[in-house]
Amino acid sequence: MSVSEQQVQDALHALIDPNTQKDFISSKSARNIKVVGDNVTLDVALPYPAKMVMSNIKKMVEDAIHAAGAASVNANVTWKIVAHSVQKGVKLIPGVKNIIAVASGKGGVGKSTTAVNLALALAAEGASVGILDADIYGPSQPTMLGITGRPESPDGQNLEPMLGHGLQAMSIGFLIDVETPMVWRGPMVTQALEQLLNNTKWKDLDYLVIDLPPGTGDIQLTLAQRVPVTGAVIVTTPQDIALIDARKGLKMFEKVGVPILGVVENMSLHICSNCGHEERIFGEGGGERMCHDYGTEFLGALPLDIRIREETDSGRPTVVAEPESRIAEIYRAIARRVAVKVGDLAVDHSSKFPSIVIQNT
Repeated sequence: MSVSEQQVQDALHALIDPNTQKDFISSKSARNIKVVGDNVTLDVALPYPAKMVMSNIKKMVEDAIHAAGAASVNANVTWKIVAHSVQKGVKLIPGVKNIIAVASGKGGVGKSTTAVNLALALAAEGASVGILDADIYGPSQPTMLGITGRPESPDGQNLEPMLGHGLQAMSIGFLIDVETPMVWRGPMVTQALEQLLNNTKWKDLDYLVIDLPPGTGDIQLTLAQRVPVTGAVIVTTPQDIALIDARKGLKMFEKVGVPILGVVENMSLHICSNCGHEERIFGEGGGERMCHDYGTEFLGALPLDIRIREETDSGRPTVVAEPESRIAEIYRAIARRVAVKVGDLAVDHSSKFPSIVIQNT
């Protein structure tokens, strides 16, 4: 029994990638299809990091082509992360392809915990990832990543990023004493943020996750206007008070032209560790209603679980402390959706254009 290239194309056209929700032909993921008799080889290039799901994608593609009549199939699955467009007039940062801002309108909703686990989940999928702690007044990433010490500066101007669990990291917390309060006004804070971002020697990052302070003040505006943000993730709880502020954060990014990648709902459900009783302490369905109102994606919901708090406080967030757990699986699913949403955005072509230099001759 032999198979034609058209039959292979038809099989791939009918096959939906569970992560992108697109078929492999229209998404241009299937490439270099070669049919010799009833033997088929092809490349599958994914626009998102897929270390954890590569074998599933390979099996799915090969099974579909086998079913179309091929005797042997070899699908070579890879992924490639490219730089995507940012706000008009803002240049990309050397060594960083995409910047993902993690924001919340309100404090105490688990934004920093979400940011670090999102970064670790992207890294677990095979991406090169960094995290910038932009909360100048209350930096928490050094503790959450279990990093101590100070960054090196070989040239006296630029900082080498610190390393924790495979992430490149930078925070004002690395440069000051833990108990020293930052008694700074807005302009000094925004200048510090820009220096931490631009004077860190980031090394070939696919994604830089920025953990923003809560609110819609100076730092958020600086980020939105002068930092090349690819997209923003909004973190909230189901509680009405948190949602009011989360909506403000979402609207702020919309106003300055930063795409909203989606909403993460924290503390959506509490399960009693003694009896297993489920209780929605902070309300129900608030994040999903917000997404419906603003036409954005609900990326996922995380439970109110003591392990998440214990693990981040100890410097080993859930994604690395319990990689096989259900909670880590939720973080990885959210990270894949974020990566897919980034992959759907317009590609940045600024590096392709030559610089025009005018000389007197």
